[in-house]
Amino acid sequence: MARTAKKAKALTTTTREAAADENVLSIGEATADAVAALPAPESMAAVTLDARDTTATSGSGVEILIPLDRLKRSPRNARKTPHSNETIETYAASIAAKGILQNLVVEPEFDPNGEPTGFYFVTIGEGRRQAQLLRAKRKEIDKSEPIRCVIDTANDAFEISLDENVTRTDLLPADQFEAFRELAEHRGYGAEEIAARFGVTAHVVKQRLRLGAVSPKMMQVYRDGGLNLDQLMAFAVTDDHGRQEQVYDGLGYNREAYIIRRELTRFHVPANDRKAIFIGVDAYVDAGGTILRDLFTEDRGGYFEDAALLDRLALEKLAGIATELQAAEGWKWAEAFIDYPHAHGLRRVYPQPVDLSVDDLAAREAVQEEFDRLTVEWEASEEDLPPDVDQRFAELEAEIERLDALRHAYDPEEVAFGGAFVSLNYEGSARIERGFIRPEDETPVPETDSGVDGETVIGGVRVNADGEVIEDAEGQGGDPSVSSGGQAEEEEGDAGQPVSDLLTRDLTAHRTLGLRLSLGEQPEIALIAVTHTLAAQTFYHGAESHALEIRPVSAYLAGHADGIEDTAAAKQLSDRHAGWAADMPQNIAELWGFIAGLDQASLIALLAHCASLTVNAVKQRWENKPQAHVTVNRLASALGLDMSQHWTPTVRSYLGRVTKAHILAAVREAEGDEAAERIAGMKKQAMAEAAERLLGETDWLPPLLRTEQPASVPTETEAPDAGPEPVNMEEGGMDAGDVVVSEAAE
Repeated sequence: MARTAKKAKALTTTTREAAADENVLSIGEATADAVAALPAPESMAAVTLDARDTTATSGSGVEILIPLDRLKRSPRNARKTPHSNETIETYAASIAAKGILQNLVVEPEFDPNGEPTGFYFVTIGEGRRQAQLLRAKRKEIDKSEPIRCVIDTANDAFEISLDENVTRTDLLPADQFEAFRELAEHRGYGAEEIAARFGVTAHVVKQRLRLGAVSPKMMQVYRDGGLNLDQLMAFAVTDDHGRQEQVYDGLGYNREAYIIRRELTRFHVPANDRKAIFIGVDAYVDAGGTILRDLFTEDRGGYFEDAALLDRLALEKLAGIATELQAAEGWKWAEAFIDYPHAHGLRRVYPQPVDLSVDDLAAREAVQEEFDRLTVEWEASEEDLPPDVDQRFAELEAEIERLDALRHAYDPEEVAFGGAFVSLNYEGSARIERGFIRPEDETPVPETDSGVDGETVIGGVRVNADGEVIEDAEGQGGDPSVSSGGQAEEEEGDAGQPVSDLLTRDLTAHRTLGLRLSLGEQPEIALIAVTHTLAAQTFYHGAESHALEIRPVSAYLAGHADGIEDTAAAKQLSDRHAGWAADMPQNIAELWGFIAGLDQASLIALLAHCASLTVNAVKQRWENKPQAHVTVNRLASALGLDMSQHWTPTVRSYLGRVTKAHILAAVREAEGDEAAERIAGMKKQAMAEAAERLLGETDWLPPLLRTEQPASVPTETEAPDAGPEPVNMEEGGMDAGDVVVSEAAE
């Protein structure tokens, strides 16, 4: 034991202060015994020194194979936070492919009496031990698998454990990216094989391979610190080195990753675009198209690189639908467009009420009877409907809807010379609009003016009720008071002849004055007249049959907000309009009688619908009409408008189009400071997506969509607020009843 003590004493100069010499000596002595006591099977060929050599076993440096089940976690390991499951999986995969490349460092375990227990604490390599335990659990190796270790009793276990985790330099990311590329290009390893050998997912390997394929110029800029990892990942969205370098050279002061990515994909179509959804990946690829995938963001399927091909495929598919529609329904024409042609300028007809056939009527009654019976049977049940019953309800509702749709149909004559447009809606499905009449297909109607006593003027020629031409004194229907020589002559004339144009204007001007006076005294007739004027211009294209010079103008909202016509609110408005259109008489001459015959509630509802189509609350930068927007705010308050019923803050509608500060402010207002802090450190896209999930559960609205609650009506005991001062009528151009609203209302 003297030689052991002598050796251990020499080691104290590097591991312990003088005060701890005694402890180090005892550890050194016990280590020699423990090593000497180890079994030496033939498989333990890695022992570099003979265990019976007392010099070799007296201290550190012994390399030996120790069974896995004799290794323990060291209580003096500096790493207190355990390795993650992902890290252990990585180690296990690497060891399975290449073995343990670095020996574990261990020290013997001693019992309270200082005797070796035959177990060893792992000072360095706990992650590798855990990986081998995982492999043993999976039956890949035996639980007593020999592990190559180095015994170290000379150094402080805690210090070398700390040293091993601190004094190290990770491989530079750029070197790692290029090394993975080397494995793929020169050794033929695929992403799955590389993933298995290094214990990472195939997706991570693909990401690193993509980064390794970035332009050498971009990679060098990254090595030099000119680009950060997020920016390099943005460049990796494409493997076109020329395009990468072109975008890099054109970058200004703002080099955010989303700008780089946007520039690189400027000429591509995202996979969530309506055309891409409509065509689908398979059809696009089968036609020779390629898809660019961004491995570093949630690209929802990548980018379709050939925009022209995608447009062609979409038009061809829409044209096919139009051809099938024309053949199935008998329209004279059906045209396909990617975007709905709003400026078509064509008159439109709508389906009219028709009676159901005897068979359809009987089927409708039978379906309704079964529906009512099931409703009575299950309405008292507190449990959820069984799947088969729920399915039957859905089938019955669909059949009722189908049969009810047969109650309205287009006039066969209109179908014979009318047509339909087939376009692509916002959601990526076909949009079909029917009932359009081209000018050349319109039934010609001669321009006629009513005369007196059954006379009609057609093309400037007067015709009586029997269709005979009535000639004037000169044979041309001119003013009989003036002769061909220009001299006024007193003639008896014909009482059936029309009066002069001058006198006609004079008399009808007086009649107009009388109508104005009388209409203002009969509100119920005024309501009919206004409704008739609006309806005539709303539902009858190009018809001049109204007496009131009121011109409804409806702003084209799709030009201000992409996809707005495919929203739920637009669908409700379209359905309401189609419902009224179906009720309108086909002959505009019958419109007055139709409106006059409506009950008061229906009359008001029709007026409200026609008036609603003229509302315009769009704000444009170049406009200067602040008082109009004040009125819009008043209208919204009066209606109690709640835009949360019609609009939701999404990445596409709002969050992806404002700054991060706006996003955080919205989340903070809706969900509180804690929720805002949770997403504050995210990148813009991730922050917008997280905010969409948070705000989707609330009724939050941006200020432009909020409606101020109307002021409460004062009680009799309260003096009404005097309110703000009236606007100067000459300067503001407002009606006498208008006042300036508070800033809160604006």
